[in-house]
Amino acid sequence: MRDTASFALRKWVGLATAGLVAGLGLILGLWQSQPAQNVIFYTAATFALVVWAWNSFALPGAMGEPSGGSSREPTAAAESAGAPDASERPGARAAFKQFLLRNRALLIALLILLAVFLIASVTATAFFTLGNVIALLVVAALLVFAVKVSKVFEGNRSAFIGLTVLAALFAIGSFTVEGFASTTNIKSMLVFASFLGLACVGQTLVALLGGLDLSIPFVIGSSNVGLLYLIGLGVPGWIAVLLIIALGALVGFINGLLSFRLQGQALILTLGIGFAISGLTQILTSIGSAYSGNVFGSVPDWLRNLAAMNGRTFGLPLPPVILIWIGLAALLVYGLKNSVYGRHLYALGGNRLSAARLMISERRYWVGAYMVSGAVAALTGALLLGWSGGGFIGVGNPYLFMTLAAVVMGGTSLLGGYGGYGFTVIGVLVLQVLTSFLVGIGLKFEWQQFVFGLLILPMVALYARSPHIRTQI
Repeated sequence: MRDTASFALRKWVGLATAGLVAGLGLILGLWQSQPAQNVIFYTAATFALVVWAWNSFALPGAMGEPSGGSSREPTAAAESAGAPDASERPGARAAFKQFLLRNRALLIALLILLAVFLIASVTATAFFTLGNVIALLVVAALLVFAVKVSKVFEGNRSAFIGLTVLAALFAIGSFTVEGFASTTNIKSMLVFASFLGLACVGQTLVALLGGLDLSIPFVIGSSNVGLLYLIGLGVPGWIAVLLIIALGALVGFINGLLSFRLQGQALILTLGIGFAISGLTQILTSIGSAYSGNVFGSVPDWLRNLAAMNGRTFGLPLPPVILIWIGLAALLVYGLKNSVYGRHLYALGGNRLSAARLMISERRYWVGAYMVSGAVAALTGALLLGWSGGGFIGVGNPYLFMTLAAVVMGGTSLLGGYGGYGFTVIGVLVLQVLTSFLVGIGLKFEWQQFVFGLLILPMVALYARSPHIRTQI
């Protein structure tokens, strides 16, 4: 009788054999210039067929079960030796089912990664090449490595997997997209990551308390339009920026106060407040104008320099918005970990009842987090005005989904009490590199959105799963 180790060995040998056979078929199909769809279909079918055949005919014998029609009665020698009978030995199907259950998140991630590759092959011209196939295999291998090795880094598992995914995406982009690793493209990615990272500041703080702020994109758009409108009225630029930030904090105060009173309704409430602020801004800025939602005017040079791609910091060709984001990120990461405010924030998000017994004011921290969210969202809208040079009410629309995705992908629990802005920074960088890669391979915008959503699902499943609900009570 062969033991469990022998069974596990045969199982992995079978998977390796299936991969080898399917890989050879893939290479032959590419070498013979067969249609990409046919090659993909037959490769997947070959892999599935080999796995099925191996599980049906090779695995049963690994645990001492006959593969033919011989009797399954345990021998007298086995019984006298104390060996378990057939009913006590796990069968091949049961072991395979356990394997699937233990690795379901990873398997789902790999399947979705394959689906994304197939979609890109069908929609992007000349995408299905041998180099891209090798890139897919490298990404899959790194994904498996990250998930398995991350168990060693139990305390920072999310950060480890996120950094591995980030490195894999950047490496694949560098090999497959011309100019992806150029200085210009890296600077471009950092600028856009800075805008998203700033927008995620408030969302991270609110999520640590177990809340959500869906008014962020509307505050960004309203600040973008409102700032240029105030400048057009003759208000000095720096005063207008401070006024816009103060108004953003006021919106956050309203969000925090109302959502605290209506516990459990933060999502719908902040969304409603966001729509109201956006509509009010368009009404006020369109008085005497035929362009509702758009404001035209001259943006101050210093504001342009802060956020433009060609902005300079102390004479260096580095946009100041990148340094603003880095400085704010460092302050937040340090403050959340080492300050009383940070410890109280985690305490409230982890267990409200315990925090209340420690005399920590939940209302003050809840409202304060939403005020920070509103103020930083308004700052983001002001910086986006410097980048674009024109006011547009819809400039914040992409951030409705992106802020949530970055926070969750980084590993911050939406139930509160776990995560931090350092994890969010990793999520932001992953999203931005992924976006640049999808643009670089030539996907159309609608397919970019589809692929983007598909890739987020396995990332969230792999390293952003929240703690069990019983730990939040």
